Amino acid sequence: MAKKTRIKAKLKKGIVTVKAMANHAMLSHQEAKRAKKEANWISQLTATVNGNVVFEVSTSQFLSKNPYLKFKFNADAIGAKKGDKVEITWVDMKGTTQTSKGKIK
Repeated sequence: MAKKTRIKAKLKKGIVTVKAMANHAMLSHQEAKRAKKEANWISQLTATVNGNVVFEVSTSQFLSKNPYLKFKFNADAIGAKKGDKVEITWVDMKGTTQTSKGKIK
C-alpha cells in the first residue's frame, strides 16, 4: 500500500490554503522504458470539503516524483471552518486509488 498524501490546510481571512504532497513514483513512458517497468502516474486528483469539490485536476506524465500541490479556496462559499476535514483522493494509471484527510487549522 502506498504511503498517505501529506496534507496541511490553513484558514486565514476566509481563504483556505491547502498544501499537499502525494507519495507516488510518477513513471513517465520514457522513465518506465529505461527502468523496464510499466508507465504509471497520477491521472486524476480531487479535493473535497464537507462533500463539496474544491479542487479537481486531470494530470499527465509531466509531474515529478512525489508531486507537491498548493491551492486555495473560499471557505465562506462552502461553509468550511476550522476543524473540518480536507479529503484528497487520487487515481493513477493502474487504477490504484489513495484517499487521505487533513484537518483545517
